[in-house]
Amino acid sequence: MLIRLGYDIEFEMASAAAMVAMLRVHPSRAASLLKPDRLQTDPPVPVESYNDSFGNICSRFVAPVGPFRLFCSSVIEDSGEPDPVDAGACQDEVQDLPAETLRFLLPSRYCEVDLMANLAEELFSDAQPGWPRVQAICSWVHRSITFGYHLARPTKTAVEVFRERGGVCRDFQHLAITFCRCMGVPARYATGYLGDIGVPASDVPMDFSAWFEAYLGGCWWAFDARHNTPRIGRVLIATGRDAADVAITTSFGRAPMKQFTVVTRETETDEVKQQGLLLG
Repeated sequence: MLIRLGYDIEFEMASAAAMVAMLRVHPSRAASLLKPDRLQTDPPVPVESYNDSFGNICSRFVAPVGPFRLFCSSVIEDSGEPDPVDAGACQDEVQDLPAETLRFLLPSRYCEVDLMANLAEELFSDAQPGWPRVQAICSWVHRSITFGYHLARPTKTAVEVFRERGGVCRDFQHLAITFCRCMGVPARYATGYLGDIGVPASDVPMDFSAWFEAYLGGCWWAFDARHNTPRIGRVLIATGRDAADVAITTSFGRAPMKQFTVVTRETETDEVKQQGLLLG
């Protein structure tokens, strides 16, 4: 399966400002790209790429005064299979976990593990450790939280999501991540492309999506507390402790956004060739 990926984001800059963007496909999926997903700017400016402490690809530049666009169009090859499932994946004892996973057990900006430990124990201690427990957490969040863009707030934390019982995809994931960490399962926030492949098309504009990954049986597995079902065509951009680590753009100065478009959809080889999106 071929999936077309892209974005077009425009700012109106009153003054020049340094910016960092996290819009490149994650290194773990880069080999599947049929064309490099190089960030382009209008007007053109020098762009420096680097990897952050989580292994994500970041782009660094200075946005000049006036209208300023970030855009990209690429194609990635995908298996066309739903997210993998292993109902028998076990939960490692904390003392046996790899050292690099331990930070994903700790409280973070949006995931107050220390404040929710008792609640998580009450809700999920009876669930079988491992995959069944993480799935029980996803199902509880999916069932208990109402999705709504009008319920979004950039400062909303897992505790507030639980109290208010509403939010957007990132809020679902923050709450599930927090419950997982409380129960000794390393969990990290993930963001990327997720189109309406294999499901009814949504009537809302396409956006980047959020899900989370849980460490079970020596592997990281994708879970999605908002949709609560394996999906086709998930393309990872970045992972971190929570949404604070994976912002699509960070501006060190005012950067009002004027326009925001994301594209992620299945495409055909002929269409790709016509649009010049293949290598060579």
